[in-house]
Amino acid sequence: MLMGKPDTTLRETIEEYIEEDKTEAAETPSVSDHEKQLLGNILKLRDLTAFDVMIPRTDIVAISKDTTEEELLDILAKNLHSRLPVYKESLDNVIGSIHVKDIISVLATGKKIDIPALIRDIPVVSPSMKVLDLLLQMRMTGKHMVLVIDEFGGVDGLIAIGDVIEAVVGEIDDEHDPEEEPEVQIRPDGTVIADARLELEDFEERFGIELSAEEKEENDTLGGLIFTMAGQVPVRGEILKHESGLIFEIIEADTRRVKSVSVKNLPKSALLQAAAD
Repeated sequence: MLMGKPDTTLRETIEEYIEEDKTEAAETPSVSDHEKQLLGNILKLRDLTAFDVMIPRTDIVAISKDTTEEELLDILAKNLHSRLPVYKESLDNVIGSIHVKDIISVLATGKKIDIPALIRDIPVVSPSMKVLDLLLQMRMTGKHMVLVIDEFGGVDGLIAIGDVIEAVVGEIDDEHDPEEEPEVQIRPDGTVIADARLELEDFEERFGIELSAEEKEENDTLGGLIFTMAGQVPVRGEILKHESGLIFEIIEADTRRVKSVSVKNLPKSALLQAAAD
């Protein structure tokens, strides 16, 4: 049970609890790092905006209203999205979206796909809209995808309900996502740039590092280790010092997870061996 000061709110009590240092004398069982992350992410939700969780314009998969049936099926096969925005002439003129179940229904009848006939409305929101308000809107309207539009009417990004959920629980890997090996680069100065998905076991083996049993028990990846060290998802440019002497700098991160880091002070002999392999 969480016990706060008489004048504090439940939110403040939870925040204090998350920040508390673990002590062996603690009477209440400590929560796991994953539970702390969930609590922390939930508390941050009220401060997040549509801009924070959107898929940026450059990553949007959309189709023209004039896309042929063959092109459409090829796009769906390669991207495996359930919904696609539909535009006229350019992405800044989105006229709606199509749902894959409507496409399947047409194909089942043996008819040709007529994209304009399948178009559904797609809501638009501003980049500054609060995520909690957006979640409520999605729930009330039943629309699980929205466009983020800037003040000039241009498309900034796209949000599916899964993006909002990931803001709380962290990134959810799709079962169809290709398995890519985490990239690791060794620079001439001995700095290593690593994908945060790199397994700790692999990190140790490659660079002659020995992490504690507790660290490996609590974390599977480099990103997990860094989250544990920071106590939250760190921001880009943040520097963390490990007790072994390693220095981590966050190269890329979003509100949900660390994506890549630089690592300094690795053993020179291990770097030479890793570079040779």
